[in-house]
Amino acid sequence: MSAVPLQARIAFVVELARRLHQYGTAAPRLEQAIDKVSRRLGLYSEVWSSPTAIILSFSDRAGGGDGLAQMTQVMRLPPGDVHLARLCEVDAIADRVIDGGLDIEEGARMLRALAQPAGRGALAAIVASYGLSAAAIATLLHTSWADVSVAGAIGVLIGLITVAGSGRPRVAAAGEAIAALVATLLATLISAYVVPLAVRSVVLAALIVLMPGMTLTTAVRELSSQHLVSGVARMSGALATLLKLTFGAVAAAQLCRGLGVRPPLHALAPVPGWTEWPAVLVAAFSFAILFQAARRDWLLVMAAVVVSYVAVRFGGASFGATFGVFAGGLLIGALSNAYARWAHRPGAVVREPGIILLVPGSIGFRSVSYLLERDATLGMDTGLLLLTLLVALVAGLLFGDLAVAPRRSL
Repeated sequence: MSAVPLQARIAFVVELARRLHQYGTAAPRLEQAIDKVSRRLGLYSEVWSSPTAIILSFSDRAGGGDGLAQMTQVMRLPPGDVHLARLCEVDAIADRVIDGGLDIEEGARMLRALAQPAGRGALAAIVASYGLSAAAIATLLHTSWADVSVAGAIGVLIGLITVAGSGRPRVAAAGEAIAALVATLLATLISAYVVPLAVRSVVLAALIVLMPGMTLTTAVRELSSQHLVSGVARMSGALATLLKLTFGAVAAAQLCRGLGVRPPLHALAPVPGWTEWPAVLVAAFSFAILFQAARRDWLLVMAAVVVSYVAVRFGGASFGATFGVFAGGLLIGALSNAYARWAHRPGAVVREPGIILLVPGSIGFRSVSYLLERDATLGMDTGLLLLTLLVALVAGLLFGDLAVAPRRSL
């Protein structure tokens, strides 16, 4: 690889870092991946990654490595979203370049080609998955059939708002607050004038996709790995998202009170107990779409979601919620590393969807809601529960890495 021009090798690594960041790779894994690829391409590299920027410096190993960088690249980037299909493509391109089966310049061109926007079909599927996940979560919360139907419909509407606002920076900045405002208004009005609803549960289920549970978990993992700047920045972003969601919900609730709209206190009978497992399967399918996994990976993604739910369901029933979350994180962490070793593909295909039902984003939403409603005691209690579950989940993932050592950075 040292025979390839330095500029071409650096250009490939820079593009690789850009795509890994864009498709939701956390700072520790991105830095490890870039370091490994750089060494295989005959480069000394220093990488600094945060949720909104990457700084890379390079020098040629053939030059002796005197500790001085020959080139430094600074990239200002928006926070990435998990896109499992493209993450797998990026990983495959990097492997082919390292093995010599693909020219470096062609590899860089293929990486740039991945930046094309999603088509209308993919966007429609994402909107539908918002509704499916909302309806499934409402079922798991043991609400009524009316609650499930309304949560699914509001979820689709929130999906439309999110997709429509993605290309409009001003709308996207307030997207969470708008979604929470719309969800709370609609749920309250429907409960008051159409059919009684468990309004809190419906709103929570409808907003579940926007909850920053994954971001909070990643932030704690980065902090535990001593990636302090990235962890603090990601934690701040998650808290900002929680504040926007809570503000929208509280503003809508106060508006309804001011207008005299008061939903009834009684709720309808909950759905039958047998609906729990079909709801888990529907949720798993919706998460496969939300994480934009390739179709060939849908069953794998769904299996990861089901396995984690079973672990937390039965582990929590026997030893408490905290142990259930820890057991789920440990199992998913170990399985994702085992899959990466066996299939030579990113373990994120198993790890990211596997922990989605374990992350306590909804608890953070409730905690901030209680605090804004001036119920400090309940807000602090819920906040402590959030912290406990986050630590349990991250500890489970770390122990999973100990049980089965990760062979691949992703």
